[in-house]
Amino acid sequence: MFDQITILAPGLLGASVAQAARHFGAARRIVLWAPVDQIVALVRQIAKHLKPGAIVTDVGSVKGEICRLGVKAAGSQAHFIGSHPMAGSEKTGWTHARPDLFVRRVVFVTPLPETDAKAVERVAAFWTALDAEVATVEPDAHDEIVAHISHLPQVVASALCACLNRRDLKWRNYSGGGLRDTTRIAGSDPKLWKTILEQNRDEVLRAVRAFQDELHGFERALANRDWFEVQAILERGKGYRDQFRPVP
Repeated sequence: MFDQITILAPGLLGASVAQAARHFGAARRIVLWAPVDQIVALVRQIAKHLKPGAIVTDVGSVKGEICRLGVKAAGSQAHFIGSHPMAGSEKTGWTHARPDLFVRRVVFVTPLPETDAKAVERVAAFWTALDAEVATVEPDAHDEIVAHISHLPQVVASALCACLNRRDLKWRNYSGGGLRDTTRIAGSDPKLWKTILEQNRDEVLRAVRAFQDELHGFERALANRDWFEVQAILERGKGYRDQFRPVP
């Protein structure tokens, strides 16, 4: 248990951290500060107020630059260790927070190689106390992973809806569950996602290009009436999807 956790900019994730920490008894005192939108700039502001050994973490979706700059901003007496909960939804803000948001969800903890091991253990233990499953990886490895499993799906869903928006808008009223399921995350905050894509631009570009290659392969197979290859691609996709672990 932490004696105190202080949460800055309590949106959906921050507010859920506060509720979960209280629900699971992970902190004796929980302090909330008013919203801001720049993690590293905020760390610089609070650095002079941090006690020796204090631990600072975040819930940002991109970790490489934030972790390197965050460590410098926190100074030599405090520890900055990045976190990224793979939780949430297309909904944002305090009103959608809930204490069970992290239950059985993966939370990345992303220390640099030189980060104090005991501080890393405390951050991991905190998330575990909220009933989350911790995956510890280096920041750059994290950014490669989420570019494919989180940022690419957002790009695809948004691009699909943008494409359909150019057609007859009445068509969407005829759709079944498939379109809704495929495009749910297209309802996410565009300003937030613009920032995420700016921060992870290089890795997202690599993921998008890999997806384009796959899509072009499907297009060629369809154009050439190569039904064997069409089915093979569909089966590879089904095989991947069928191995998803159950939703918590």
